[in-house]
Amino acid sequence: MPGPLPPAGPADPGSLRTQLEAIIERLPRGSMTLGELLRVIGDEGLLVLSILLTLVFLIPVSIPGVSTVFGAAILLVGISRLSGRALWIPRRLAERPLPADRLRPALGRGMAWVRRLERISRPHRLPGVIDGRARMLVNNLAFVFAALLLMAPFGFVPFSNTIPALALLLYAVGFIQRDGVAVLLGHLATIGTVVYFSVLIGGGGLALQQLWQRFAG
Repeated sequence: MPGPLPPAGPADPGSLRTQLEAIIERLPRGSMTLGELLRVIGDEGLLVLSILLTLVFLIPVSIPGVSTVFGAAILLVGISRLSGRALWIPRRLAERPLPADRLRPALGRGMAWVRRLERISRPHRLPGVIDGRARMLVNNLAFVFAALLLMAPFGFVPFSNTIPALALLLYAVGFIQRDGVAVLLGHLATIGTVVYFSVLIGGGGLALQQLWQRFAG
């Protein structure tokens, strides 16, 4: 089992950035599974877990095969929030090996987004977006939908993982900070993902149709 978090730095020891940096420092070297990653994170919270899992996708092209694993884990976090039950990870998913040598630098680069969001996010902003059971039900459903979009098999296409990951990051930060503006931006990123995927699918279908007509004609 990993030891306790290292002592926090002198500035803002309770900040989200500090928590995430400490978790990244505790990641094991060499090979790693999703279950080992979850044990390192411990009880920091499901939303902090979701933020950590999105960081690797905040670059134009993501690490192959990771979006399905991490997207499934974030999906289970969303389902856990909807059901009000503890997070459960299937053994097959927990034992899935991860490219640890590529995860750490990707997480480090993704932390730049967290630093930006910390500077612009404000607690308890537009509380009407967050407050209320019905509103949070809609927000959590949007969180689950964004996780499904992250799992879509378009990882080889630039930004296909980045946009839904950004939506999930905005949702998680908004939920933690009770920041309705961040949640609204998460909704916009989710809508942008749907539009982007629609263009990809529509363009691919049109290209296939033209190829078929060329060879069949």
